[in-house]
This record gives sequence, C-alpha cells and structure tokens, in this order.
Amino acid sequence: MKIAVIGAGNVGGTLAQRIVEANFADVVLVDIAAGFAAGKSLDLLDARPLLGTEYGIVGTNDFAQIAGADIVVITAGLPRQPGMTREDLLKKNAGIVGEVVDAVKRYAPQALLLLVTNPLDVMTAYALKRSGFSPERVIGMGGVLDSARFANLVAEALRVPPAQVQAMVIGAHGQEMIPLTRLCTVGGVPLPDLLSKEQIAAIAKRTVERGAEIVNLLGKGSAFYAPSAAAFRMVKIMATDQATIVPACAFVDGAYGLHKACIGVPVLLSGSGVEKIIELALDKKELKQLQAAADTVRAALEQL
Repeated sequence: MKIAVIGAGNVGGTLAQRIVEANFADVVLVDIAAGFAAGKSLDLLDARPLLGTEYGIVGTNDFAQIAGADIVVITAGLPRQPGMTREDLLKKNAGIVGEVVDAVKRYAPQALLLLVTNPLDVMTAYALKRSGFSPERVIGMGGVLDSARFANLVAEALRVPPAQVQAMVIGAHGQEMIPLTRLCTVGGVPLPDLLSKEQIAAIAKRTVERGAEIVNLLGKGSAFYAPSAAAFRMVKIMATDQATIVPACAFVDGAYGLHKACIGVPVLLSGSGVEKIIELALDKKELKQLQAAADTVRAALEQL
C-alpha cells in the first residue's frame, strides 16, 4: 500500500506521522517548498526504531514520486488571510488543487482521491470535475471531523466517554453543516432524552463554530490534530478495506432529491471508495438545509 500526502504543513505532516506510526503503508509526503517534506520525512524515519514500525516515508517536491499511489490525500492550500474574501480563497486554492489533480492524473491515475483543502466541498466537486475520475473515487473529509467535534462536545456536556456518543453531521463543511441532533445517541439513548432543547442547540451552534473558535485562540493557523485524525480514519478504512459508514463529502445524484451535487452525507466507505450513499429519513427542515447547502456549493463551483 502506497499513500501520497500532498502538503507537508500541520495537517499533512501530522497525517503522515499517524500513517507511519500505524505501520500499514508506505508514505510519500509532497510539498512545493524545497526540503520541507524531505526534512519531515527524515525526522519520521528516525522515529521508526523507537516505534517498532517498518514502513517507509519519502519526502519530496517532485510529484513523479507519487507514481502508483493507491490513495492520494490533498491537504495543500492556503488558509484564509485577513482581508481575503471567501472568493479569493476559493480561486487561490482551486489553482493549487487543480495542479495537484493534474499530477495525480499523470502519475497515479488509479488512486482514490481524498480532499482536505478548504473550502472542502467545493474543492471536492472541483477535483471530481477536473480529474474526470469516477465519482466513487473522489471523497471529501469534512463530515468525519465535524461529527467528531459534535460527539466530543456532547460527551463533555454529559461527562461521559466520547466513545459512547454516536453523532452525525451532514451538509457542507462550514456554516452550512447540519448536526443531526435528534439522531444522536449516547449509550443507545437519544440525545433529546438526556439534554434540554436549549442545551442541544448550544452544542450544535458550538459545533458549527468550533473551527473558528480554535483559529481565534491560536492567533495564527488553524486546527490540525483533529483534522489529521479525521483524514487518517478515512485513509485507514480505504487502505484496509474495512467497509464503514461515515459522513463524507461525496457525489450525490438522486438521493435526498439532489442532482449531481457534492455534499456531506453518510456513505459506505471501503477500499473502492464510496460504495453507497446512505439515505437517512431526514425531516423537512433537515432536508431543506441539506439541499440549500448543496446549492451553495454548486454556486461556488460555477464561479470557478
């Protein structure tokens, strides 16, 4: 198994570390900054004797090194800077993602493609369109991260282990995300039976704003421990072919009344990518929110 991680910043570098430590695949870490990915890879190689791991990692700025990769994860991109509009970020990161996708088409045309770069859902749709890959092979990461944040906040509120919380967030990775509060359970008990409507609404709101909360506290940069863990979970599912239902940005055509949209929904993820779109019985409000989120992503894609 060969996994390529494009972008050696905080998210990409930490993802590469997680894969190396899990000891199930060789890694190619790519970054345009000369020496940056190479330096990180040497550091990770030196940790192998201490960790008892055997798989290797190569750091490079040469895309040819990803040849034959089974999975390619795109984390490369710019964070939003002061004074930069969302449209500015969209255009700049589309340029970066477009170049990466072209390299994947050339050197690893059979790979599964996992998008982490923001704006996540638009970048997933753009990568699908530019690559020409079959839809099941192009996936976005957002839902796994957002659901983890939702679950963690519920666990904190109830003072229970996070593993007891089953949470699902669909929609776009951003302000249009939809924490499915009525479907959340804790130890099998529905969340509405455990917390008041006001408490649940506050948790849902904080889930939506969690990324911004972290950015504001850091002062510079954005979250990367949880995003890299979310990407790792998806990579491991695909690399080990252990079919698992997770929320992910995927191509939807028919389900939820959507037509050719890339948006966050539950999917059956496996070694072949998205095996199946899982259609939940959403209420009218949830369905309307999901369709509105898909329209927002479609409009942004049309800008490109």
